[in-house]
Amino acid sequence: MNVLVVGGAGYIGSHVVRALLDASHTVRVYDNLSSGLRRNLQPEAEFVHGDIGDALALRSAMRGIDAIVHLAAFKAAGESMIAPEKYSINNISGTINLLNAAADMDVHRIVFSSSAAVYGEPEYLPVDETHPTNPTNYYGFTKLEIERIMAWYDSLRGIRFAALRYFNAAGYDTQRRITGLEQNPANLLPVIMEVAVGRRPALKVFGDDYETVDGTGVRDYIHVTDLADGHVRAVDKLAEEDRSFTVNLGSETGLSVLQIVEAARNVTGRPIATEIVARRPGDPARLTASATQARETLGWTARYSDVESLVRTSWFAYQQLLA
Repeated sequence: MNVLVVGGAGYIGSHVVRALLDASHTVRVYDNLSSGLRRNLQPEAEFVHGDIGDALALRSAMRGIDAIVHLAAFKAAGESMIAPEKYSINNISGTINLLNAAADMDVHRIVFSSSAAVYGEPEYLPVDETHPTNPTNYYGFTKLEIERIMAWYDSLRGIRFAALRYFNAAGYDTQRRITGLEQNPANLLPVIMEVAVGRRPALKVFGDDYETVDGTGVRDYIHVTDLADGHVRAVDKLAEEDRSFTVNLGSETGLSVLQIVEAARNVTGRPIATEIVARRPGDPARLTASATQARETLGWTARYSDVESLVRTSWFAYQQLLA
């Protein structure tokens, strides 16, 4: 199929592009490079420099396209609480532009990069797709609102969607073909890597008194190569079956902050200083996914989301800073 990947020069997007190409799809990348990197662009993929807010450019980019993968959202939960306008314009209005263009251009399949942030505070574990959705930050609200809008476009315009609610993305291409680093990362593993290469003095650990194996928060980390595989399977599934669906993508296992830090010390050979600080309001002790529906719907399972693979592939990418 001919697939348009919106946000295909970003961290997750570039891995999705690579996986689609590996699966013999033809790919066109649409990205404004505000956070994506030219070095992440795959040579076999066509590149269109454009913004999700540009309705005419979106329509032009959709000529000859069979399916869309939508990854062009701002994603910093903390920032979303102080700059909701930015998230409203890009995430919500931008997606409406995308759906309107798809309707105009007769593109009826879209895979959406959603998030576990739609669930909010976990009421039970593991979190499955029937868990109540009650986002605790504006970023999560935008993802949930987009899912609701897509459901209306499914009903009214026949645009079938796959909403992939994934947990904590981490790691880099297992075959070492993608090494473009995230800009200003806020997630745990990239911050650990920045400490390892000397970009930061220490890792702030938000609380060490949770009821977990070592007192630090436990999260479900999913390797970006596994995520990319899930997107490819979702594209294929939408082509096979004329129905929309929503699934979690998670490893179903939890790793604590200090477990990842210790693995990073072993892999990198660096001390990786930590500083224990107060808990962040609203942070649950544990958050893990149920991926049963992904297995049943897509035949998908996480293959590379063990702590060793997460850390080792990240360290290879960050070592390029030391070369």
